[in-house]
Amino acid sequence: MSELAQRLLAWFDQNARSLPWREDPPNPYRVWVSEMMLQQTQVETVVPYFERWMAHFPTLEALAEASVQDVLRLWEGLGYYHRARALHRAAQVIIAERDGVWPQKAEEWQSLPGVGPYTAAAIASIALGEPVVALDGNVRRVLARLFDLDMPVNTPAGEHELKRLGQEHIPPERPGDFNQALMDLGAMVCTPRSPRCDVCPLAELCLARARGTQAQRPVRQPRKTVPHYIVTAAVIWREGRVLLAQRPPQGLLGGMWEFPGGKQEPGESLEAALEREIQEELGTTIEVGAKVGVFQHAYSHFRVTLHAFHCRLVGGEPQPLEATALEWVPLAHLSHYPMGKLDRQIARALMQRSTPSR
Repeated sequence: MSELAQRLLAWFDQNARSLPWREDPPNPYRVWVSEMMLQQTQVETVVPYFERWMAHFPTLEALAEASVQDVLRLWEGLGYYHRARALHRAAQVIIAERDGVWPQKAEEWQSLPGVGPYTAAAIASIALGEPVVALDGNVRRVLARLFDLDMPVNTPAGEHELKRLGQEHIPPERPGDFNQALMDLGAMVCTPRSPRCDVCPLAELCLARARGTQAQRPVRQPRKTVPHYIVTAAVIWREGRVLLAQRPPQGLLGGMWEFPGGKQEPGESLEAALEREIQEELGTTIEVGAKVGVFQHAYSHFRVTLHAFHCRLVGGEPQPLEATALEWVPLAHLSHYPMGKLDRQIARALMQRSTPSR
C-alpha cells in the first residue's frame, strides 16, 4: 500500500462522515441508490430523501414493483428526474433479466439504465470491492491538487490522467474506503475555496501545496454562457379544479405533471405567448386573467423565469396533443402529483391563496 493510501485511510478511519448508506458490510442496493441521488446533488440534501426512499422502497424488489408515479413523487425536489426513472427501470432489469443478481464489475453496472462511469466505479468499489477509482467532483479536486495537474480536469485527457494517477494508489484490499476517503477529504478539508491544508493528512505529499498553486487547481475549461428563457404557464380553472398536463416520459422532467404553457417567442407579449402555447398543446383557446406569480429556477444548462396566469377556457375541450395525459385536479390533491420545482412553486402559491370564483 502506498504512503498516500496509508495516510488517507488512517485519516478516514478516524474522520469518516456518518452517512445512512455506509454500512459494514456495504449493501449494494443502498450504495446504488445513494450514488444515483448524489449525482449533481449535495450530501446534506440527499440524506432525508434517501431515508424516505428506503422507508418506502427498502429492497430492490419493492422498487421494481412500484409505479413510476410513486417513484417520481418520492424523488420530487431532487431534480434530474431521469435518475429516478433510470433507477426504476434498472431495478426491473435486474429482477427480470438477471434474476435479482447484482452486477459484480463496474463494466457490468454501466449496462444498466442511468449508470455512467463514475457511478459504476463507485458502486463496484464500495459495495463489491473492485479496485477502480471513482472520479466525482471532490475526488477530481483532491487528485488535481495532490499531483498539481495543470490540464483541465473536465476534458477526456484530464479525466484519463486523473484515473491513471488514482489507480496507482488505490489499495486492492480497501478500494471502496479509498474512494470514500478522497470524497470526504474533498468535502471536509480540500474544499474548493480556502482548503484547510494545515489539517490535511496528505499535506506533505501535495505538490500544489508545495508550489502554492492550490487556488489554481483544478484547472477547468470555461463554461459556455447559460441561456435564459422566459416561459408562461396557464392555471386553467373549471369548477374549482385546475388542469394539469403530464409530460412525455422521455426528456426533461419526463413523466412529471405541470401547468401547461411554454416559451415566449421574440416580439410576443406574455399573454399572447400563453394563448399560442395552449392552442398548440391543448387545441383550445383561453382568456388570460390575473397573474399568479413569477417564479425562477436554474437547471444545469439554462435558466428559466416563469410567469403563471389564472386562465379560463373560452373555446374547445382540452386535448393532450403534446402531453401524455390531462387531469382536472382539486387544489387539495395537487400534492399527489409529482412536479418539477417551478410547477410546485405555482401549486404552493395557489394553495396559499383563496380560489378565484369561476
